[in-house]
Amino acid sequence: MKTKRVSKLFGILAVTFCLSISLNAQTKPTIYILATGGTIAGQGSSEVESDYKAGAISVDQMLAAVPQIRDLATIRGEQVAQIGSQDMNDEVWLKLGKRVNELLRQDNVDGIVITHGTDTQEETAYFLNLVVKSNKPVVLVGSMRPSTAISADGPRNIYNAVVCAAAKESHGKGVMLVMDDMILGADDLAKTNTLRVGTFQNPNYGPLGMVYDSKVFYTRESVKRHTVNSEFDITNLSSLPRVEIILSYSNATALFVDAAVKAGAKGIVTAGVGNGNMTTVMQNELAKYRQQGIAVVRSSRIMTGPTAQWDEVDDDKYGFAASWYINPYRSRVLLMLALTKTNDYKEIQRMFTEY
Repeated sequence: MKTKRVSKLFGILAVTFCLSISLNAQTKPTIYILATGGTIAGQGSSEVESDYKAGAISVDQMLAAVPQIRDLATIRGEQVAQIGSQDMNDEVWLKLGKRVNELLRQDNVDGIVITHGTDTQEETAYFLNLVVKSNKPVVLVGSMRPSTAISADGPRNIYNAVVCAAAKESHGKGVMLVMDDMILGADDLAKTNTLRVGTFQNPNYGPLGMVYDSKVFYTRESVKRHTVNSEFDITNLSSLPRVEIILSYSNATALFVDAAVKAGAKGIVTAGVGNGNMTTVMQNELAKYRQQGIAVVRSSRIMTGPTAQWDEVDDDKYGFAASWYINPYRSRVLLMLALTKTNDYKEIQRMFTEY
């Protein structure tokens, strides 16, 4: 009888243990990690030299270096692209955006982490901020050092990105970037240094928060339209309108404006001097092309501060739009999406004010 009671007790304990493991697995969020390449997947021949090949290792190899993330969430990895982000393009953007939306429609997917090269990371983050149709967290992450370097920053950044994507507090925050322990919003994202691990900043608005001791701490929220409140939809898009950025500088001519239009640009963003200003010859040429239907948005080559409407340049007179706090690189992204809906400069100005 005693043997039967002991056997029964062990049986109950075994069932309870298995049930506990099952419930624990069910309570873990499921996070998809979509890899696109970049320095974070880079591999070099030396631990101390800067020479390396971006996007050299696969998503599975990259995640194997951070086994601790599986304590945070059920992890699923996919290789969407395997490029240096200097080669990021519209095709990959549309593929990535559609895949993110497809995954986040599933009830058993709780968040997305996207590994990405830092060169164009702010542009991809902003694009996704405008086209993702979910309140679930979408977090981009990169690194300034390749995976083979001493003190590679990629593994820690990936861990913190999963912390952020798995946190309930991250819902509804828009697309974010997590690097160097900071949580940054796509609404004001800029790479500010060519080499430092703390290169990314929200220079106008300040960071959304930080990751500390495997927890998220938020200090602000974006007041700009994004994700579920965005009017842009890429579901049926197979391409995006061509938009070029033209830099302003002393003695600038209309050479590159003319070349951009001749090459088929449907819109032009100026990286102007000061408050989005430009030479008179460039301004007059842009005004001429605006009359021919080419959209024009004034931005600034200065990192902080707004490119304000009507200040120095009469935007209504020329049919231009002003970018406010959106830098030239993100302005190009917004104008591309704006041109899928309208060519009315007043509508484009509305978008640049709201997003």
